[in-house]
Amino acid sequence: MSNNAAGGDARAPMNEQAVANIYGNMRSDVNQLYSKITELEMEVSEHSLVIGAISPLDQSRKCYRMIGGVLVERTIKEVLPAVQRNKEGLQEVITRMNEALERKKKEMAEFEAKYKIRFRKSDDEVKDDSSRKEASAQGVLVGPANE
Repeated sequence: MSNNAAGGDARAPMNEQAVANIYGNMRSDVNQLYSKITELEMEVSEHSLVIGAISPLDQSRKCYRMIGGVLVERTIKEVLPAVQRNKEGLQEVITRMNEALERKKKEMAEFEAKYKIRFRKSDDEVKDDSSRKEASAQGVLVGPANE
């Protein structure tokens, strides 16, 4: 007189609603990762623009950098390595987040296969964050050349 449900896995969701909720949470997590990766890639791009703009300038020239909401006066010689380190750190974070995204996508694909989930792709490709095209500060201002 075994009272086991078909499937036998005690952790498995028991009804369609639970499966749908879990799958919805997984999709939400994947979309959040996509959004955060896109945001960080935009920051890396901004860092690259700043590096490209201040690299050819005189290293003793004054520039201003936003640090935690405070505008600080420094020289290009002091700011350039910090901006480069920040860019490298962001790239490392993006790499780790991409790895996490791949794991989540694989987990989601396994879940889809296990529960035979099918859905329309009309809203699946909502990766474009075109509504977030806001003018963003680069974080570094270069003062006039003192010659």
